[in-house]
Amino acid sequence: MGYMGERTEEKVARKLAKKQKLVNVAAKRMKADLVLKNATYLNVFSSEFCVGDIAVSDGLIAGVGEYEGVREVDVSGKFVCPGLIDAHIHLESSMVSPAEFARAVVRHGTTTVICDPHEIANVMGVDGIRYMMEATEGLPLDVHFMLPSCVPATDMDESGAKLDFRAIDEWYAHPRVLGLAEMMNYVGVTRADPFAISQILASQAHHKKIDGHAPGLSGAELNAYIAAGVYSDHECYTFENALEKLRLGQFIMIREGTAAKNLKALAPILTQARESRCMFATDDKHPIDLLTGGHIDYIIKEAIARGVDPVIAIKVASHNAARYFLLNNKGAIAPGYLADMVVFDDFRSFNVLQVFKRGREVFDGENVIMEQPKVEEGLSARAHDTFRAPFVTEERLAAGTLPMMGVKAHELITPNLGTADGYDAPRDVAKMALVERHHNTGHVGLGYVQGFGLKSGALASSISHDSHNVIAIGTCDRDLALAVNRILEMKGGVCVVDGGKVVAELSLPVAGIMSDEPLETVNEKLERAKAVAYALGAQRGIDPFMTLSFMALPVIPHLKLTTHGMFDVDRWALA
Repeated sequence: MGYMGERTEEKVARKLAKKQKLVNVAAKRMKADLVLKNATYLNVFSSEFCVGDIAVSDGLIAGVGEYEGVREVDVSGKFVCPGLIDAHIHLESSMVSPAEFARAVVRHGTTTVICDPHEIANVMGVDGIRYMMEATEGLPLDVHFMLPSCVPATDMDESGAKLDFRAIDEWYAHPRVLGLAEMMNYVGVTRADPFAISQILASQAHHKKIDGHAPGLSGAELNAYIAAGVYSDHECYTFENALEKLRLGQFIMIREGTAAKNLKALAPILTQARESRCMFATDDKHPIDLLTGGHIDYIIKEAIARGVDPVIAIKVASHNAARYFLLNNKGAIAPGYLADMVVFDDFRSFNVLQVFKRGREVFDGENVIMEQPKVEEGLSARAHDTFRAPFVTEERLAAGTLPMMGVKAHELITPNLGTADGYDAPRDVAKMALVERHHNTGHVGLGYVQGFGLKSGALASSISHDSHNVIAIGTCDRDLALAVNRILEMKGGVCVVDGGKVVAELSLPVAGIMSDEPLETVNEKLERAKAVAYALGAQRGIDPFMTLSFMALPVIPHLKLTTHGMFDVDRWALA
């Protein structure tokens, strides 16, 4: 007991010394650790750009004005803004380790992400949450977590685990956990389903946030959803729906990712009267977009190009998310705030020149400075062994008349197109299969899809939101079976088959959804697979694998594929 008391006293003494130093630096009695000299910085409180020195002490901003520092960086002629925040992302969607993701986005000015680990949780349960916690420890950006609310997304799914509020309750005490992630089972919430409502009540009992996911929800059902305690939504794809949700008190996450691109429709909401209720999010980001397009900085540039005031665009990308998630020491350049800062050139190009995280330079214009996190060996081994399914045969994939979904470019909505009797190349009708891979049930859901464009061969992937069974689309049963079986053989990945041969593939051995390889290598292999898919006729207006992955998510209208067959989301029943 005496030893613990001494350690507590030491901790208090350290905190006292740091606070005294901060005050002394702010009062100019001591030099700062770091000073950004002559900065033109965004003042998020007065919504204007101010000029001055930014002084940093032990990772906190001590003051702005005129300061001297042990290290001084002249940023004359450049702009400085708070570190950028992604309000909602599934890190697993990058297909790489969290460390590789960090290496990609820090150079774009992202210093904080709010992560929902429900992809890996649907495969590994609580172990998946633990894996992501360990794999994000000590990165040069802060990774906060919203606990998965829907594992599985619906009762129609067959995922690797089922988590109720009891399974995740202890995680609310973790300092990096901010609340309950997107409540995708909006039908369950609006119908007062005990399982869904219990998840919300548990988060509220810990005084945490609850994020939403309710595409197209309106009127009385939207009132019911919000009344239950859902505070935000990132599934707004029309201005009218976003405005309705905002007027009823929700915060709007404007999503611009790889699969769903909603900024064009929602940019008009970013006015001085409404911007405080808005944030930017990517939701899902594929490697090519991270490497060539950017991250939150890309959304800022696109928003400004669409006529949004630059001050508003940057506040939405930083300050607003910090306020919503109660990250009270983030999102501003002001005394006492974390020294998370981005130095950039101008508003038109928004080229990030330097990034500081807690006053430490983590991007110097060329390199991201970071260490690799370590995941406990046994946990890593479990993450690399998540497949329990037998190979499928051509006969198992045989089918007659089945429901058929459609494909819409840049949207996750898949219309219900009635039925089809079989493969029909002239009408662009292909077969889909979803193979359960977690519990060796042998379940295989089948259906048809029109508009994907595939003229030959088959595609398959173990990324199928959110249960991550093996999903495939093909033009003949032989290639369809081969594609599925290759994914099972690799224990996760994506592949393209044509003429009875595997012609492109990417292995994803971590829970069947992430690679151990560098981002550039993953991107090269994935882009090769996409190129082959396009050569086989896949529609150029879509990302074939990202589009395929969302065809199995039965919480987005109108028709989706489950391991039991096609699911009519509007009727909430098998089609």
